[in-house]
Amino acid sequence: MLACACPAYAQSTAQASAQNSRMEYAQVLRAEPVYQTLRATSMVERCEATTPVLPEQEERRGLARVVGAVKDVLRSDGDAVQEVDRSAGGDCRMVPIEREFRRPIAFDVDYVHKGVKYRSRLPYDPGNRLRVRVTVTPMVTPADAR
Repeated sequence: MLACACPAYAQSTAQASAQNSRMEYAQVLRAEPVYQTLRATSMVERCEATTPVLPEQEERRGLARVVGAVKDVLRSDGDAVQEVDRSAGGDCRMVPIEREFRRPIAFDVDYVHKGVKYRSRLPYDPGNRLRVRVTVTPMVTPADAR
């Protein structure tokens, strides 16, 4: 007889909890992002010059100096260094460069509902207000404690 009553009790509590809940809004006080740190390593070619290679810039005069300066600025730094070093017969090798990236994976949200403060971790930033489910269930005391 007890086995038959248990499924009925489970159904009645599931129906009661669906009937005894409603949606309301809470005011968000703060949403703080939680970051994940990722590390990535890439290989970059680095060259070391065996002889100093910049006396050509000292020889520039007048208009040639201005044109040379503009060309140097328009070229990316890495290309300029590698081109200068390779022309000087420099020693080139691949070097690992490690970079860190931070990306938000969740938000710790502080909010107030009916004067009570709460904190939850959400997968998104909720904005100024947060939709919450309010459920009321009766507190059932055991028969021997009554």
